[in-house]
Amino acid sequence: MENKASTEPGANTDFGASAAIEANAEIGVIGGSGFYAFLDDVTEIQVDTPYGPPSDSLFLGKIADRRVAFLPRHGRGHHLPPHRINYRANLWALRSLGVRQVLGPCAVGGLRPEYGPGTLLVPDQLVDRTKSRVGTYFDGLPLPDGTVPNVVHVSLADPYCPAGRSAALKAARGREWEPVDGGTLVVIEGPRFSTRAESLWHQAQGWSVVGMTGHPEAALARELELCYTSLTLVTDLDAGAESGEGVSHEEVLQVFAANVDRLRGVLFDAVAALPSNEERDCLCTNALGGLNPGFELP
Repeated sequence: MENKASTEPGANTDFGASAAIEANAEIGVIGGSGFYAFLDDVTEIQVDTPYGPPSDSLFLGKIADRRVAFLPRHGRGHHLPPHRINYRANLWALRSLGVRQVLGPCAVGGLRPEYGPGTLLVPDQLVDRTKSRVGTYFDGLPLPDGTVPNVVHVSLADPYCPAGRSAALKAARGREWEPVDGGTLVVIEGPRFSTRAESLWHQAQGWSVVGMTGHPEAALARELELCYTSLTLVTDLDAGAESGEGVSHEEVLQVFAANVDRLRGVLFDAVAALPSNEERDCLCTNALGGLNPGFELP
């Protein structure tokens, strides 16, 4: 099953066709729209998938002579709330372009006083507290072309790629911005922020940061045998870690804007530090373990 890409909006709707995709990339970045502003030779394309359209067009360009595809997670203008993002289409679209390694920066709240605004934390664990999101490709439901996925159970014991985490940490160090190596990201449904009781409970579990988009991105990436790395930027102390009035949307936007240039620099250096797709030797590359998903990976 292949997808078709086009530079013309709506030009292709037959995702089952066997036409080759001329556009290609090896690394994907799912994040805000500002991250592709400094790419070289940018091309905007649209990709059709069996799961509907991704959040937006994909922007292809080069960083350190490596082909990169950027995808605005919430769409341009931030019009998609976390629970309405088409995560399956996003990951599928990236893989269909040749992407095998994905960096997923996101804004989070700190659950400990030491993880204050401006902290960069590269998590090594994930807790899913979402409610209504489709979190698998292996649901046994027919796709539009009649293909029926098998029910396959994939391990997510270690949800993030070790090579990707290493590259992200290496890129962040030495910038007067020492990253936090490891921690647990708990993902809530959103779009509202946590109640103080919920936040205190998250804190009591020993979790590190709370966000709204880290799941099901990591799980879907693993099902597609993609290497996935999360880079979390703390924009606020969550309600249970501070004594004020709680989190505000305005506060989140202000802190993110103040740190976006630094985060962009880390992402660009991480792209350069990632292994080539041919050199990948982590468990992500064989997550299915030879099991038949019932469809052809793009």
